[in-house]
Amino acid sequence: MGFGKIHHQLRLCGANKEDWLGTCPGCKLEREVFGSMIAFHHAYNSRLPIRSALIFIYLFATGGAFGQQPLQTLLVGIDHRSVTSLNGEWHYLVDQSPARALYMTSGEINDKSYALNEHPNIVGKHNQEYDFATAPTLKVPGDWNTQVPQLFNYEGVLWYERDFDAAPRPNSRTFLHIGAANYRSHVWVNQKRVCDHEGGYTPFDCEVTSVLHPGSNFVVIAVDATRLVDGIPSVVIDWFNYGGLTRDVSLVTVPHAFIDDYDIHLAHGASFDPKNSEIAGYVHLVDAAAGTAVTIDIPEANAKTTAATDAEGNASFSIKADRLTLWSPESPKLYEVELRAGEDKLTDHIGFRDIRVDGTRILLNGKAVFLEGVNAHAEAPVRGGPANTDQDVSTIFSYLKELHANFVRLAHYPHDERMEREADREGIMVWSEIPNWQNISFAKPDVYAKDVAMLKEMIRRDRNKASVILWSLSNETPNNPTRTKFLMDLANEARKLDSTRLITSATIGGPRPNGMERVNDDPLCDALDVIGQNEYIGWYAMTPEDADKIHWTFPQKPVLMSEFGAEAKAGNHGAVNQRWTEEQQVFVFEHQFVMLRMIPQLRGTIPWILMDFRSPGRNIPRLQDGYNRKGLIAEDGKMKQAFTQFRKAYAEHSLGKPQ
Repeated sequence: MGFGKIHHQLRLCGANKEDWLGTCPGCKLEREVFGSMIAFHHAYNSRLPIRSALIFIYLFATGGAFGQQPLQTLLVGIDHRSVTSLNGEWHYLVDQSPARALYMTSGEINDKSYALNEHPNIVGKHNQEYDFATAPTLKVPGDWNTQVPQLFNYEGVLWYERDFDAAPRPNSRTFLHIGAANYRSHVWVNQKRVCDHEGGYTPFDCEVTSVLHPGSNFVVIAVDATRLVDGIPSVVIDWFNYGGLTRDVSLVTVPHAFIDDYDIHLAHGASFDPKNSEIAGYVHLVDAAAGTAVTIDIPEANAKTTAATDAEGNASFSIKADRLTLWSPESPKLYEVELRAGEDKLTDHIGFRDIRVDGTRILLNGKAVFLEGVNAHAEAPVRGGPANTDQDVSTIFSYLKELHANFVRLAHYPHDERMEREADREGIMVWSEIPNWQNISFAKPDVYAKDVAMLKEMIRRDRNKASVILWSLSNETPNNPTRTKFLMDLANEARKLDSTRLITSATIGGPRPNGMERVNDDPLCDALDVIGQNEYIGWYAMTPEDADKIHWTFPQKPVLMSEFGAEAKAGNHGAVNQRWTEEQQVFVFEHQFVMLRMIPQLRGTIPWILMDFRSPGRNIPRLQDGYNRKGLIAEDGKMKQAFTQFRKAYAEHSLGKPQ
């Protein structure tokens, strides 16, 4: 294998050697082997960044041939490729704490237990006591919590197994795609470990070419939903920790040399030019010789060009389109973009638009916009559990359209890719966020390395979605120098990955009450293009009427009120001063509206939250019952009075001005 290929397999994570030596989630590799590989790589070409490719390192450390190694990556546009779905019924076994089937006493991953998918001997010597063949089943995608009553509050290890048929083709490669698995996952195919992944809300793809054989095969996946102090998020969260294979699982076969990544966007100059029709970006190939031709064709825009790959597989391009309608909420135009390279081809649907700030304004295609939005968790309407189906997404967007929203904040982690696809089609602008929620281990380099990997996975998956205008770094993190450096460094990473979008974060620690004066002097704001401000005046602090007299001071940047609201149980009615009633929720918002209209640089409102969602810490019986009740809509789809209140405000565009 050439070092250009090593670079590609390691390119997502920008961790340094010391970070790597401290962390190898799940596999506990020998430090000597791990360090030798990193040092060897740096000695060959120190300018190449390193990414987290645990399967590559695992095979290297365990003596795998230094030839064609399996690849752990993230295939961009996989939802636009032909795949073999592995969704459906999977056998499962629970590995109760201390999860002895997954973890050895040394802490290493056990490759010789359930991963072997053996069956108990009826005659002969005793062997391990498990059997997937007679085990019950769970639906994938899905969480285990809502499918098995006994597992509703379970946060630990669960093993999945499924048989499948395969017909490997010559000169091709096959990947197992996992849309998301919460939180740590370890994957074996036909008894061979093919990858490990940490992070519950981003996809990953494990190469299985060398372990597949014609006919019957099987895959075993161990998913560990245990909360970790050094996890992202950490141990304390205000949403339900759904465990399992929560998004689509499939097999995808590609040619030996294939397209794995691309970035295709409207060229982003120093200022917006309404006459700009230049489309720029790159297409990346794996295992293609330098000089391989890549064709980019956008027929409807009469834009077509051919670029050649460099030594690292990147084919950069720039092309003028004859005709180009820019994407916007009023006209969410998407173009069919065809990519061809050798035997590989892929067609995506991409919108082209320009997003930037000018002083305290947010400009979309050169026009100032006001974001009339709402927060949303990835909670499925009515049925509950993670939102991961076309019907879930259709229902959520029907709520957004009825609300007259033009914007949604996908809290507090990347949602199913269906959400951004639908946002592209429906003209809803999107805030996408990684789960740096409140307190994580900001002082630890290995946590930063994991954070960078998650950031890169989020951006890599969704950088071609026109609807995504904001990358968010965090939510309600404590204001201290360690946190600030961590997130400022992360902002720099985001800009390296994507210089065409805006960076934001939802702040909470900056405001310091001084009578009725609120001042956001959080130094993190220096790293942001747009300031997100969370506040709950009238619910957690002060009275609803106090909001009328609050005066805010911010740095001279656009401000989004990224969370505000109050709880109400749908159908619970009473006086406006009676908590948990729909009437009081409306009353709180009425006074919030007065306050919001007095913030001159306010450029968007994002109430918390679209729908009630499960949160185990909400323990008032008959009022909360394990739900955060701040939704404009109840978990069963019933709309509260506050939904009508916002629908009217957004229809009248009465909460703020774009400039």
